[in-house]
Amino acid sequence: MKIAIISDIHDNIWNLRAALARLGACDTMVCCGDLCSPFVIPMLGSSFAGTIHVVFGNNDADLFRITQNASRFPNVALHGEVFFGVIDGVRVAANHYNSIGPHLTDAADLVCYGHNHVYAVEKKGTTLIVNPGAIMGFNPGLGHDVPATFMVYDTETREVEGYSIETPHGSETSADGSTVKPYEPSTNV
Repeated sequence: MKIAIISDIHDNIWNLRAALARLGACDTMVCCGDLCSPFVIPMLGSSFAGTIHVVFGNNDADLFRITQNASRFPNVALHGEVFFGVIDGVRVAANHYNSIGPHLTDAADLVCYGHNHVYAVEKKGTTLIVNPGAIMGFNPGLGHDVPATFMVYDTETREVEGYSIETPHGSETSADGSTVKPYEPSTNV
């Protein structure tokens, strides 16, 4: 089974559209927060067939309308600030914050978090700890663009693959000309 892992959309519907085009083969999704506007929920719910587990971030201010929109999509599950679940035999935990998420290792085989817009993969014991980076493609802490990234986790191999959204070349092109290709972070990202 494949788990899509995304975070920090920040209303960048163009990058989200490109990511969703690539993630159609995934069975379920974990979204680590910072959707921002409620209109992101219908994009997710109507473009991704599997279950979408969403935790809230610090930029999800209109929780009433996010919740209202999510109620229209049976595949969207809102979990508040923390998600704990078992997906295809893998214990999964998710939280938005890089100061909290990586500490959930006792409860999970896979820990997902976001917030700092920094792509990261780390192993602690038998737990894989991942930050898919930001769909947004900008790091406010650094004040500059960063690769717009997301991940796919394979429950069988227990490995993660990273992807970046770029233009205009690549193997998978969306309607707006964005492309998605495998992502290998450099040491200075």
